[in-house]
Amino acid sequence: MLRLLGRSVAPLLVAGSLLASCGGDVGSTGEVGSGEVIVFATASLTEPFTELGEAFEREFDGVSVRLNSAASSELVTQINEGAPADVFASADLVNMDRLSGGIGTLDDPRVFATNLLQIIVEVGNPLGIAGLDDLVDPDVLFVTAAPEVPIGRYTLEVFENAGIEVTPRSLEQSVRGVVSKVVLGEADAGIVYATDVLAAGTDADGVEIPLDVNVVVSYPIAVPADASNVVTAEAFVDFVVSDVGQEILASYGFSAP
Repeated sequence: MLRLLGRSVAPLLVAGSLLASCGGDVGSTGEVGSGEVIVFATASLTEPFTELGEAFEREFDGVSVRLNSAASSELVTQINEGAPADVFASADLVNMDRLSGGIGTLDDPRVFATNLLQIIVEVGNPLGIAGLDDLVDPDVLFVTAAPEVPIGRYTLEVFENAGIEVTPRSLEQSVRGVVSKVVLGEADAGIVYATDVLAAGTDADGVEIPLDVNVVVSYPIAVPADASNVVTAEAFVDFVVSDVGQEILASYGFSAP
């Protein structure tokens, strides 16, 4: 049975032909192994990776998935400091590089999904926020995350692309913190992944960011060099990039690489 470890934190649909081109069969060696595989996945992947873990367990007898979700920066710090992890899925290449330069990875990381950014606002958009320029208004309570957190760095990149400066009222620990602040009415707006706005459903609204200043987010996945269940970990990675895994990710709004 899939278990969540630590804090549980979770519209670009992919055509079937795209899915087929990016996925492969699980376990090219034919081995899946058994036992528990510990998956460290960035906060924006919580819901799809919960479903991926459950599907993986249904597909293969004798395996179980334990999921730990938090900001990519926090997860890679935990792994490099010795926390047991068999798989690491990051919201950016920077923190994956931190793993490669720390504990290391068994194979080259594989990009398995992409995303875009959106402005998240309260339901009904009471302030009438129409775009990035509205976030400059000092009366707009804007929140983001610290630059070491992927969503915080991506947000700064968007502002730089747009040629604006926005002063946040608080720095959250992960993208889920940004979402929560807006949903609870403790902030007027934040910048999050498009999939987070989709996941918020009727609890929040989204304002699109123009493509010419937006950021295409790449999600890499790899097996840490000190993984204890290598065979099952590699099979899980294969499952994520398989047709089944890509279909699950697409259902949550993620696009293929």
